[in-house]
Amino acid sequence: MKTQKLVLGVGELLWDFLPEGARLGGAPANFAVMTGRLRDRAVILSRVGNDELGRRALEKLRATPVDAGFLQIDPAHSTGRVTVSFSSGEPQYTIHEQAAWDFLELPEDWIGLAGQADAICFGTLAQRSAKSRHTIQALARATPSACLRVLDVNLRAPFYSARGIRESLELATVLKMSEAETPLVLDLLELAAGAAKRDPSHTGSQPLRAAACALFDEFPDLALAIITRGGRGSLLVTRDAWDDHPGFPVQVADTVGAGDAFTAAIVHYLLRGADLATLNEAGNRWGAWMASQSGAMPELPEALLEATAAQIGRKSE
Repeated sequence: MKTQKLVLGVGELLWDFLPEGARLGGAPANFAVMTGRLRDRAVILSRVGNDELGRRALEKLRATPVDAGFLQIDPAHSTGRVTVSFSSGEPQYTIHEQAAWDFLELPEDWIGLAGQADAICFGTLAQRSAKSRHTIQALARATPSACLRVLDVNLRAPFYSARGIRESLELATVLKMSEAETPLVLDLLELAAGAAKRDPSHTGSQPLRAAACALFDEFPDLALAIITRGGRGSLLVTRDAWDDHPGFPVQVADTVGAGDAFTAAIVHYLLRGADLATLNEAGNRWGAWMASQSGAMPELPEALLEATAAQIGRKSE
């Protein structure tokens, strides 16, 4: 039960430039760091520039329990940056293009890692360039048949397309998306009408469950759909069961990385055969904890890890 698993986070590694300063992030990096905090072997597969921001990123990651030894250094393109501003309290993102992570290469050591992986997590944002899309999809195809292939949808206009989402879902066994992203994904894939036919009530979680079922019909390898609702919890749906969790109230420091911590916890417990209720409990507990912290890569005290694991374990008793 405690055997360490090999989990890969592949995609963007970048610096968020907020009014209060710069923070290292990117969903795959946040996911990998939290995976390492949960004591699995976490490897971040990304690319940084041969510049000051790239050197700072490597230094930051060396202080975390993540394997950054496979990061690529790009001699021509700069480390990824996102400028974050706020309008009426809502964040606005400028995701600068031609970043190093738009040029992910496919070396033999990455393919070798993929062939040993227990889980791989990849998103839609890092596939905005053809080169990185090819690399990410090739890595997913190179994983063993039993590997969890987790697609974490991250729709940031204009960096997504119906083709990219469809190709990713054809590779995925697990899909995670937000409640707000769900109708957009259905529309892009032309599945909204099919989902509506499954949902005569339009009440409670039924519309989201109907959406999951429409995706199951379209993508035969998909086994689990995860739909998050921020502070209102999450819905997990398989082909024959579902579980709805209300979430945990928490004093929010910031929500950066909360969804990535949620995903890391789900993957950690899914690799250990947990049932849906335990998965949902784990994801929401760790997502809430991350939201209570400042930044996406906070330290995780051993005592808190053990106490939270015990709380999650009681869910399965």
